[in-house]
Amino acid sequence: MSIEYAIIVKNKTRLETLIERFNTKAQAKFYIERLGGNFDDYVLEHETFHQSLQNLQAQLSKLLKNKLVERSFVSNYIFTEKNLIIVIGQDGLVANTAKYSKGIPMVAVNPDKERYDGVLLPFDISNFMYGVEKVLDNSFQQRTIRFAEARLNDGQRLLAFNDLFIGASSHVSARYKISFNNKTEEQSSSGLIISTQAGSTGWLSSIFNMAYGVAGMFDKNLKLKRPKLKDNDLLFAVREPFQSVRTQIGITTGILKGQNNLTIESLMPSNGVIFSDGIESDFLKFNSGTIAKIGLANETATLVVNGLTKNAT
Repeated sequence: MSIEYAIIVKNKTRLETLIERFNTKAQAKFYIERLGGNFDDYVLEHETFHQSLQNLQAQLSKLLKNKLVERSFVSNYIFTEKNLIIVIGQDGLVANTAKYSKGIPMVAVNPDKERYDGVLLPFDISNFMYGVEKVLDNSFQQRTIRFAEARLNDGQRLLAFNDLFIGASSHVSARYKISFNNKTEEQSSSGLIISTQAGSTGWLSSIFNMAYGVAGMFDKNLKLKRPKLKDNDLLFAVREPFQSVRTQIGITTGILKGQNNLTIESLMPSNGVIFSDGIESDFLKFNSGTIAKIGLANETATLVVNGLTKNAT
């Protein structure tokens, strides 16, 4: 494998976003502190991230040419087989980058282990070069992650590394017809989440937290069990389904395997959407007449592991 460039993908810090909004750091500080916020935490997060980024670039430059790409440009960047992708940031940045990676190896780096869980970030600043070197000599271990796919009846499609959301673009009830395992019913809910194995510790886990929290009020012995999906499983969950004369709650969750699909038909005249991995600006319209088939995509992402993690290919 002939790697010519490492592409470092990063996102703006919260402080950088605030400065863009308020023009100066001083004005951003005034705004946050006037509302009782802790501006020092924004500064600490920013400084820690950039120290990690500078450290990463210094180590990497000794071995490989590299260039920096902001998250906002990733969807338009053309990755090639001569690239190695290094993602430094939160777990969500790995998901957002993976959809455009074309299966190119990704070394994911946690810049702040005191702040980020790093479920999808197997490396940190102290050991990421191990992953880089293994990719360069083509001896790396990898975790291959299969995408979820929403395919519409007009031919459009959307991939998801972590999860797909199907529902309304605002905080109103989504109306749709759902079909799964030869059963069909009309529903009204806050929308559906369809999660991959990689995303099961993200948005999906919060749905389980809510469900167990409510049930735990009535059953004090109830123990929280987080979902454990296999690599090629998708789990869907209907958020806050509402039962009425017209709408049912018989299909609220299920696992999609292989060619097993979930079919959703929109009953919303407007404001219906499908988006993936929390990026609301990158969406498909899902209005009346639109039918979405949800299942596993053929595309995969390649996440380099640190050698101490079991190979999940």
